[in-house]
Amino acid sequence: MNAETKSVENGQTPAAALTLPLPDEAATQAFGWALGPLLTPGMVVWFDGDLGAGKTTLARAVLRSLGYEGPVKSPTYTLVEFYVVSRLYLYHFDFYRFNDPSEFEDAGLGEYFRDDTVCLVEWPDKAAAYVPAADLRIAFHFAGETVPESRPADGRRLVLHAYSTAGRQCLSSLRAGYSSAAS
Repeated sequence: MNAETKSVENGQTPAAALTLPLPDEAATQAFGWALGPLLTPGMVVWFDGDLGAGKTTLARAVLRSLGYEGPVKSPTYTLVEFYVVSRLYLYHFDFYRFNDPSEFEDAGLGEYFRDDTVCLVEWPDKAAAYVPAADLRIAFHFAGETVPESRPADGRRLVLHAYSTAGRQCLSSLRAGYSSAAS
């Protein structure tokens, strides 16, 4: 981990924020393709959002943007999936099934968060106080009213917050690419 404090829990407010519309799955994939090349070793990216919001779809698109062609599955049952892609060691975590945050420590997952890895973390709140702080936090929100089958009437939106130099650099690059949607 880098020496810079990047903790939401420690009361640090994000240095930058960006809101983007995601009207459909194709928009989520396009965002993942934009995000992937911006990730650098040592980054921790938190994905927050309800079930079905698009967290794993985004992780899959990030991996595809980095050249990974194999299967990408949700780590809901395995807790972590490991990928070697281009210049990165990427770990995709899902803590949805945790009943207690200490399960993170019990499973020895802290060893995966290193300066030479990128860690994408779904449901980080389920491992609160154990999972390393985010460089970039991506929150998925359903927009508007819902329609049958629990699908939103007008898509979703992402709210991104940067908490470190790496996160701010990533957010700045994304803002440049999505300047019309920035808030």
